[in-house]
Amino acid sequence: MIAERYQKTKKNFSDPFVIKSGKLKDGFINSAHRSPWAEDAFIADTKERERIGRSFENGKLVTAGIFVFLLLSLLLARSAWLQIVKGEYYYSAAEGNRIRVERIEPKRGVIYDRFRRPLARNRANFMLYFIPFDLPGGFEARHEIFSELGAVLDGIDPQVFEDLYNSIPAKSLEAYQPLFAADNIEYEKAMKLYLLCDNWPGVVLSSRTNRDYSVFGLKNEKSEDVFYHSLSHVLGYTGKISKSELDLYGREYLPIDYIGKTGLEYFWENELKGRSGKKEIEVDALGKEKKIISVSEPEDGHNLVLSLDAMMQTRLEESLKKSLDELKLAKASAVIMDPANGEILAMVSLPAYDNNVFARGISQKEYSALSEHPDQPLFSRAVSGEYPSGSTIKPVMVAAALQEKIVSENTNFLSNGGIRIGEWFFPDWRAGGHGQTDARKAIAQSVNTYFYYIGGGYEDFRGLGIDKIIEYERLFGLGSQLGIDIAGEAGGFLPTREWKEKTKGERWYIGDTYHLSIGQGDLSVTPLQVAAYTGVFAGNGKLRRPHLVKEILTGNDEPVRTAENDPIRENFIDNYNIHVVREGMRQTVTDGSARSLQSVPVPVAGKTGTAQWSSKKNTHAWFTGFAPYDNPELVITILVEEGGEGSSTAVPIAREFLEWYFGEYKKMQ
Repeated sequence: MIAERYQKTKKNFSDPFVIKSGKLKDGFINSAHRSPWAEDAFIADTKERERIGRSFENGKLVTAGIFVFLLLSLLLARSAWLQIVKGEYYYSAAEGNRIRVERIEPKRGVIYDRFRRPLARNRANFMLYFIPFDLPGGFEARHEIFSELGAVLDGIDPQVFEDLYNSIPAKSLEAYQPLFAADNIEYEKAMKLYLLCDNWPGVVLSSRTNRDYSVFGLKNEKSEDVFYHSLSHVLGYTGKISKSELDLYGREYLPIDYIGKTGLEYFWENELKGRSGKKEIEVDALGKEKKIISVSEPEDGHNLVLSLDAMMQTRLEESLKKSLDELKLAKASAVIMDPANGEILAMVSLPAYDNNVFARGISQKEYSALSEHPDQPLFSRAVSGEYPSGSTIKPVMVAAALQEKIVSENTNFLSNGGIRIGEWFFPDWRAGGHGQTDARKAIAQSVNTYFYYIGGGYEDFRGLGIDKIIEYERLFGLGSQLGIDIAGEAGGFLPTREWKEKTKGERWYIGDTYHLSIGQGDLSVTPLQVAAYTGVFAGNGKLRRPHLVKEILTGNDEPVRTAENDPIRENFIDNYNIHVVREGMRQTVTDGSARSLQSVPVPVAGKTGTAQWSSKKNTHAWFTGFAPYDNPELVITILVEEGGEGSSTAVPIAREFLEWYFGEYKKMQ
């Protein structure tokens, strides 16, 4: 059988291992022309090979390459945009989902009086704020949270919170900053919110601090605890940081921070605020803290020890209020200063306000009531008020005339009621005048004629003249700020020839010099300036810089530094000339317009003043002086606006305070 098959095949193929290129049938070798054991195989012909070769054309390959290049360029550009241009944002966003850095608020420094009685301290406060990035993106989910919040916080409209949320751009770094919602939350409400916040993404209840300006332990004459407001102008207050302040101070503050707004709180902000700490934490998907990674402790703010004595401050306020109530007036100010170093012992401006209202968050209605009040309770009269000095300037005028040798201590001028220049008459305050007057009598009895002579001259007598008057008033600290360590100090005003010609279009007349010589006309001073130049006569010819901060302590009450008290200026008036003026101020009490001060247990020296400022309203009443006369412990300056005569209005206030200070107060000390 096998032999037959072999013979049959042998007829068709001479070599059984060679496949012949015979005819194809459907792409395969015809079975009639193949070996019986061979497999079917596809053999392409020449035409088929040519067709496949022509399918890979160079033009199409270039097009494909350009397409791939553009695609890769687009991917690279997008990567560069995300990683370089928007890298910081997306890095923060990514890290925000896992790790965040929270600020640890330092304790704000405490403010003490000179005997370490706390005048401004911290109290606990619950604050609610949002982290916009963590709040739900959907309106319905947010609205549900805001509605529950509003219900807990006495029915606040949820739209208020929604408007807050919409005020922050969603894709900005501000979305990770805390957004203030509410504070001063009552304890019961805070505890309820504390439980709810765990399930509210982006809602945070924080325990922070607010300022408390209550002065405890001080009683009035009836031994009743009394809250005093006169410190409000000195201490100032803190308030929520504004957008402009946030832009100004940059990263030092957050939008939920409180910052000093006025007074010492503002001026000493850098010392009081301290330095924030940091806490690196891991958060969950709701933005809630899960684990603390690292902590950098905060540095508490410095404590301030003031030169103020809270007892003197409150007693001075009581005396001023009592007098104002009797006179049916509302506006007054007073300064008590240590002439040996410039320390302010008490400083009162009335009317005052409750700065705790600002610390807890004042309403628009409350603020409008204060800012629009006709008596301006927010205005610090002692530091910022500018008034004509009246006769309180006369000791300065005598010192200048003696120093320039315009007169001697014994030079006399006849006061017979005033002097006349052409059609103009410049009167004394007493009809008929005061008779022969020297330097001491001129101060004690406030004789205008004497000051007309030494200021502007008369007939053949040559006075100081406007230029010398201005020169010496500047030496005594007028016409510019003294540099007290509190915001809002005014510099007063000294009129000059050039100023009058420029602003009024008029030349300077002799009458202008006469008015300036008695503290009238366009001259203006602050109560603080009057106290400072009175201190020159009480403090051996040295002009001191008034200051309120006596010492700076750490948060643990360890000493940091003490205030400098070098004089602003000294030796610009000879000692003997200072002595002559002092004797004249003493005669004001023994034989002049302040004789009622003889009831004080120690000898007092001073000068009264009555300042005209309006043709329709009453004059301002002044008194400035020092005590004891031989070894002064304090300077006292009183101003009662529209109070009339200084001798009848301001002097009684000074007397009441000085009797208390050198009597009851000294016994307590």
